[in-house]
Amino acid sequence: MEQKYKSDVEAIDALADSYKKLKQEIGKIIVGQDDVIKSVLTGLFSNGHSLLVGVPGLAKTLLIQTISDALDLDFKRIQFTPDLMPSDITGSEILDESRHFQFNKGPIFANIILADEINRTPPKTQAALLEAMQEKSVTVSGNKYDLPKPFFVLATQNPIEQEGTYPLPEAQLDRFMFNIPLHYPSFEEEIDVVKNTTTDNYVTVNKVLSGDDILFFQKMVRKIPIADNVLEYAVNLTAKTRPGSEKASDMANKFLSWGAGPRASQYLVLGAKCNAAISGKYSPDIEDIQAVAINVLRHRIIKNYKAEAEGITEEDIIKDLF
Repeated sequence: MEQKYKSDVEAIDALADSYKKLKQEIGKIIVGQDDVIKSVLTGLFSNGHSLLVGVPGLAKTLLIQTISDALDLDFKRIQFTPDLMPSDITGSEILDESRHFQFNKGPIFANIILADEINRTPPKTQAALLEAMQEKSVTVSGNKYDLPKPFFVLATQNPIEQEGTYPLPEAQLDRFMFNIPLHYPSFEEEIDVVKNTTTDNYVTVNKVLSGDDILFFQKMVRKIPIADNVLEYAVNLTAKTRPGSEKASDMANKFLSWGAGPRASQYLVLGAKCNAAISGKYSPDIEDIQAVAINVLRHRIIKNYKAEAEGITEEDIIKDLF
């Protein structure tokens, strides 16, 4: 893949072109949701996982399946339920006919994992994803097994049906690069959705990128240069979320009980680099940091009771940091 391009500039142009082609193929099935699609693809090219949060019927699952259809990658869906066990995800050792233990791989051994309604399963099973999301490997009976590359977890969560659910712990939320909300479509978009889904027309989504292509672009994103002042802006933005610290903003001191950790700064920079590249720029600026900041920080800050009482949202606090 690297030999195709004579320079990094040419490779960045190819990334922007591949992004446009992906959006075009996804747009055959998904109407609207441009910001959501952009965020998921940004996470994909940045080698990050994404959590999609929205009410039922907003095509969260369909979006992830469509993205997998446009990529030449192995895709597995795991439906999270209260009785799901860790071994149902990672796999387990079984005794074969010759009385030797043999590892039977679970559905986690795929390039793209759809963790559907991830908060419906108990913490013990949620924890089975922790090592996979961070180390890109799983350990079973003391043996470590590497997962295929590239590897992404795209999880969905319903924000309104909280009865019988298990909120994701902060350690698990921090593994997700982005927390992406899905909203209701506009009236015109809903007209198109209903029109397209109530006929017998079949639409084919073409494969745009292979696994090697994605791995190359992930390396390319990391090589994109970033100015010191932009890097410092990202780290400063994260530091402002930490109540009681030297750089904490007034909003953070007033409405937050906990702020974001260093992983937020890393994802701000990686996300900004990718956002710049798919926008046709060769180096990110402060606007690129701000473009990804809300999705990076939203699930990494914890509001206090005062914020809840006054109806202050995470978005309000993050936008104030800008």
